Amino acid sequence: MRISVEPTGRTEFGPGVLAELPAFLASLDRDRAFIVTDRGLRATGIVGRVERILTAAGIEHATHEDIGPNPATTELDRGAARLAEFGHAAVLALGGGSALDAAKGISLLSGNPGAHAADADSLWDAADGAPLIAIPTTSGTGSETNGFGVTEDTCAKRKVYIGHSSVKPKICVLDPELTIGLPAHITAATGLDALVHGIESLSSLGANPISAGYAAQAIRLVGHWLPLAHRDGTDLEARSQLMLGAHLAGHALTLSGLGLVHGIGHAITAHTGTPHGVALASVLEEVMTFSATEASTAYIQTAQVLGHAGDAIEAVRGVSSALGIKRPLRDLGATRDLLPVIAADAIADAVTKNAPRHPTEAEVLTLLESVY
Repeated sequence: MRISVEPTGRTEFGPGVLAELPAFLASLDRDRAFIVTDRGLRATGIVGRVERILTAAGIEHATHEDIGPNPATTELDRGAARLAEFGHAAVLALGGGSALDAAKGISLLSGNPGAHAADADSLWDAADGAPLIAIPTTSGTGSETNGFGVTEDTCAKRKVYIGHSSVKPKICVLDPELTIGLPAHITAATGLDALVHGIESLSSLGANPISAGYAAQAIRLVGHWLPLAHRDGTDLEARSQLMLGAHLAGHALTLSGLGLVHGIGHAITAHTGTPHGVALASVLEEVMTFSATEASTAYIQTAQVLGHAGDAIEAVRGVSSALGIKRPLRDLGATRDLLPVIAADAIADAVTKNAPRHPTEAEVLTLLESVY
């Protein structure tokens, strides 16, 4: 076996670590910052907090807040145009996975004038983007660990992967205080995403001993602390351990790839606008059942780290039930005639090729009908 692992970048983890942001910028030889965040985060006070830290340190900055919950390629194009106007700066990716993914695309496009996000397939060998510092405010996507993001081509009605080695965050600022008070439904959706990252990384065809180590510890942390953080949003210990688990899951998926749960989830979100974690929850147990034979070794380990006597699917069902997150597809806005489209898109999604059992389009459609 041959394993190749790239340097993971610098990670700063702990309550209050956000205050050291000026020093982090200085370490990148940048004295200007371009903040990329979503449209709703300012209401939480987090955006203002970051701006005050930068202002107090005399760091010139601009804030771009034009990012939606499922960022479109056109949003990335607008952000890149604004960054080009602002000029030489580090990009601060602030928010959940959507903001972090969008920031990576914006950073890459800014280094490639004339390029558009819809041309993502041709940008993997492009010129370098601006250096990026990732500041997640949710515990789920693990987007801070890698140099790619997911955006939506609204014209083609498909998810697009945009990325480049240069936009892998140079520094990850993991401050669990930023997640205190996160609404329970968002905690559930983002945390469930992290749990799926661990499970799919462990069972992926691309898994290796290093990714498996990250994945197993991620499943252990997320499985234990997610229900606690969901029940009490002010529990700093639960928030801290959940954030760390989600981060480790991000490292796992970066090395191993994901699988069919994400392939289907991406398609559901693209066609219905359902939050990513909720889309994953709608099919998680059913995909695990479908893959049970091929993924048996990974599922035994999953059950063990979740503290269950040998049944990973029941263990996962217990976590999902505690969160109250699973919904039938009809409640997510999927019409029955949309199911074949979702099935076809899931098969075409790049992550599905990593699944331990390769499904046919008909098999995916049968699975979707079972949760309709």
